[in-house]
Amino acid sequence: MIQSIVLATRIVSNALPVVGMILLIPFIENDYILALVYVVVILIALAIHQDERDRVFVIFGFIASFMAEALFTSTGVETFERRTLFGIMPLWLPILWAYVFMAMRRAVEALNSYLQSQPASS
Repeated sequence: MIQSIVLATRIVSNALPVVGMILLIPFIENDYILALVYVVVILIALAIHQDERDRVFVIFGFIASFMAEALFTSTGVETFERRTLFGIMPLWLPILWAYVFMAMRRAVEALNSYLQSQPASS
């Protein structure tokens, strides 16, 4: 029971900032300020839980999401009114995705840890 609560807490504590970051979008209209806020959130998350793999996932998430979003916009699948990053998408979008990648890695790590602590079933 305690392990389940710890698991849920670990997952929620990493997912909650994503909700907060998304909720900020309509309130902070300046993409540069919003991007800075997102970078600060990522830096705080990295400082609280220092793991080299998190940095790798943040960088990978930024690059992969930028490439995917650029592809989507170039094909017309996706369009943005805010185009502060190379005139194609909001500057903050790949930064948000970078955090999401890190949060997903942390959630998978928490799930793996939880599953490894459970007795094997027959």
